[in-house]
Amino acid sequence: MRKRLRPVVLLLLILPLSTLLICDAVIDRGAKGKTFYNLQSVHKNEVGIVLGTSSKLIAGGNNPYYTHRISATIALYKAGKIDRVLVSGDNATKYYNEPDTFKKDLIEGGIPEDSILLDPSGFRTLDSMVRAKEVFGLDSVTVISQKFQNERAVYLAEKKGLYAIGFNAQDLEGSQGLKVQVREYFARVKVFVDLLLNTQPRSNDS
Repeated sequence: MRKRLRPVVLLLLILPLSTLLICDAVIDRGAKGKTFYNLQSVHKNEVGIVLGTSSKLIAGGNNPYYTHRISATIALYKAGKIDRVLVSGDNATKYYNEPDTFKKDLIEGGIPEDSILLDPSGFRTLDSMVRAKEVFGLDSVTVISQKFQNERAVYLAEKKGLYAIGFNAQDLEGSQGLKVQVREYFARVKVFVDLLLNTQPRSNDS
């Protein structure tokens, strides 16, 4: 009986791992050559989309992912690589407003208020990409986040008819970013589930 069960157990172990690795590889390949660290390598787009995240860590203190995205957005704007910024993030309650927090820090960093647009319904990367095209009427954008999310965003954008490149904000190395890196594998599987089911963006406009 145990011998008969071994192949089944082995399959149950291998299949999920294979799914994670395949989804990761497909998105890596799809975004290859479309994300950049060097400002000089990025071609100009009228609008850059900075993807939302909390400005603070649950344990307290500043969230470095947020801080690096702010720095990357300001650098891109000051280099003349974008003319406007679309801040796409979560504004699910009146006590939590990612776009508004981003806006304040971007203005403080030197980006004029009238060059900043807000999308308060960017709950997920999928939502941000679809809404950029369907709600804000964009055809071409530069996505601003860490490389792992930029790759996923660029892949999703292409599947939804939006041309996108990514400008990579500084990432976290080693154990600091391990939790996020592991979570990203599952997020990439979810990309294909959403595409298969034609998942539509949530809306917070009302």
